[in-house]
Amino acid sequence: MNNFPLKRFLGSGVIAIVMAVSAGLSHAAEVTLRFHQFLPLTSTIPAEAIEPWIEAVEKDSNGRIKVEHYPSMQLGGKPPSLYGQARDGVVDIIWTVLGYTPGLFPTAEAFELPFMTGDAETGSVAFQRFMEENGQNDFKDVHPLAFHIHGPGIIHIKEKAVRNIADLEGKKLRGPTRVTTMMLKELGATAIGMPVPAVPESLSKGVIDGAVIPYEVSVILKMSELTDGHTGFASSPGLYTATFGFIMNKSRYESLPDDLKAIIDKHSGEKMARMAGQAMDRADIVGIKIARDAGNEVVVLDDAQKAKWIDAAQPVIAKWVAEMDAKGIDGAALVAKARAEIAKAK
Repeated sequence: MNNFPLKRFLGSGVIAIVMAVSAGLSHAAEVTLRFHQFLPLTSTIPAEAIEPWIEAVEKDSNGRIKVEHYPSMQLGGKPPSLYGQARDGVVDIIWTVLGYTPGLFPTAEAFELPFMTGDAETGSVAFQRFMEENGQNDFKDVHPLAFHIHGPGIIHIKEKAVRNIADLEGKKLRGPTRVTTMMLKELGATAIGMPVPAVPESLSKGVIDGAVIPYEVSVILKMSELTDGHTGFASSPGLYTATFGFIMNKSRYESLPDDLKAIIDKHSGEKMARMAGQAMDRADIVGIKIARDAGNEVVVLDDAQKAKWIDAAQPVIAKWVAEMDAKGIDGAALVAKARAEIAKAK
């Protein structure tokens, strides 16, 4: 029996398999980056900013870059340890609230001052530009990918919604950053700093009476179930904001081939900041609807009422400027630059 056709078939099959394997190897990841952050995958930024960023980077690199996304502190530590993990190379990239490491990023704190920013997209673009211009000393030990903020901060509280400053007296309120807790104390509240994942348990156990957070993250925290009243303002700017950073280990970034650096750069910076801000703004709309649908008291203070809050918060800005001046940083200049960038971004 002549089995040449079979041999030829088998030979061609082997060649095809080898070629397929070779093709697969040629597209195998050259670089694997571990991305660590503190919220579940279903939260706004992980789902609508981090995951799309990962997909874009992997696609543009033709699979040469692979990014492993670890949410909810899966690689260990608490949210305040994230910056150190990126700086020290424990992980490659992190997303964090900059205020979780108090005092480490004084330049960024200018955007956290009371009544500085409004919508998240405009504020995020402004913050990105501001940090590119002024934040080099804050982040000299890492490679920042992008910066952003959330939308207007809202007061969420048990029992009865806040309608005036006096309603804050003695209330135990969670604040996300050093600057925000300064503001809450100035307004008469008992301020307690804590990362956002700790808020639900702290509310349920009575450790706090309420929290200041944007409507965006109130959804994942189920704030409409844990609190009864929500207070914000009718016009921009809002009460406060928190600042965020996408940060990469410096040595890891510098070790990349130039073409892969270019891909990371292409999808970072202002493009990434705007994407994060837009996601925050969309989620704020969802959050306020959920609060209203739950039958909770939603208070929106008008500009006449707002003026009183702005006046009451002015000492916070003065104190912060004095603190910066004592560190050899021109605090008043940073405030002026921050306001100028926000005005230009509108």
